[in-house]
Amino acid sequence: MNAQVSFLVGTYTLIHIPLDLYPTLLQPLLRILLPQTQSLNFSRDSREYELEGLTTDYQHGFLNISITPIECSVVCHSSWAKNVFEPALNALPKPLKNTVKLYKDTYMILAVTSAGLDPGGRVMELSSPLAFAGIPIFFITTYYSDFILVPAKEKQKVVQALLAKGFELSENQSNFVNPSMYAPNSSDTDLSQKPPSTPPPSNDDELQARTFKLLLKHDVKARVEPDLELVQCSGREISPLTNAYGHRPSMSRKSSTDYRRSWISHVDTKLYTCIVSALVSQPRFLSLTLAQDDPPSLLLDKALLPNFDDSLVGDTEGVLIPIFLDLGGLSSESTGIVCGVAGRLVKGTDMAESSELSYLSTSRAGTVILSRVQSIRALEILNPLLTKGS
Repeated sequence: MNAQVSFLVGTYTLIHIPLDLYPTLLQPLLRILLPQTQSLNFSRDSREYELEGLTTDYQHGFLNISITPIECSVVCHSSWAKNVFEPALNALPKPLKNTVKLYKDTYMILAVTSAGLDPGGRVMELSSPLAFAGIPIFFITTYYSDFILVPAKEKQKVVQALLAKGFELSENQSNFVNPSMYAPNSSDTDLSQKPPSTPPPSNDDELQARTFKLLLKHDVKARVEPDLELVQCSGREISPLTNAYGHRPSMSRKSSTDYRRSWISHVDTKLYTCIVSALVSQPRFLSLTLAQDDPPSLLLDKALLPNFDDSLVGDTEGVLIPIFLDLGGLSSESTGIVCGVAGRLVKGTDMAESSELSYLSTSRAGTVILSRVQSIRALEILNPLLTKGS
């Protein structure tokens, strides 16, 4: 596969919010979504005066906010999680606070641009090297790119696994990484780290068997929501503006006096108004991804389309069906789930039929997104595998 893999700058935090607390925590979510608000009423001594994770024109390097029938899940730069979200969380009564989870491990994000494979094939090709290396991942397919969250502590293993599979790996979007740079040595390898208690799988069949054994053990079921249909869309390019979508502004930290001028002048304000309106409505399904190289990407309930008027581009006439796997009972360290599930579905269908398969990982769930016809076949494959005694 002709793919380029880049580590995005910074470390990121994964957040789980129960749906019943979503209205309570909507305000900090909107403050994260709209960096413009960070220019207001903060002195130079405030921890919110400068926040990391923004480009030079104050766009998020990466942000994902997903609301599904299972949960609200957020991936944001760790600086924003600590300085914007945590104070709001700490203000909650302890019983409510304990139902929200900020994952202790920080994550790095791999941005993948590729050609020559359909979406279903990309999910397999990108997730399998990491699965066989025993690395837990979260996978997010968007309108333009694929993003993979990996534990920051596993960066060296990630690099070695991808290079071994022939991936072209670049650092900070430009420099090719020589495999010798990551050869283990006493200075960059934790020699006290114990090997995994279970050896990694030796082939695809073993990986898939382990995956479904784990899902069956935790009574994970595949389900669809009645009448929930999705579309995958994108915001429009804003090419007339300097450093607008499509460019690659560098990451920077500047004084908050620049926010008011810079952020608002480089976004589609109509689109952001529509996004805020959709978030306030507590949608059944909305996954928004902001990435520094792409216009905003949205996977959303088709019923929300009138709310966006002409702000979106993409196949708004098509229909995608999400199949949900509630993984709340599994550890975030579980490995091979994305590759195991996607691999079994690809194996059970013709490759031509898997062309629309995509995957969305949230903090406690996995969602397989398929065409209507493919979703029927996928449930025929998954249900027996997830039924005890079958």
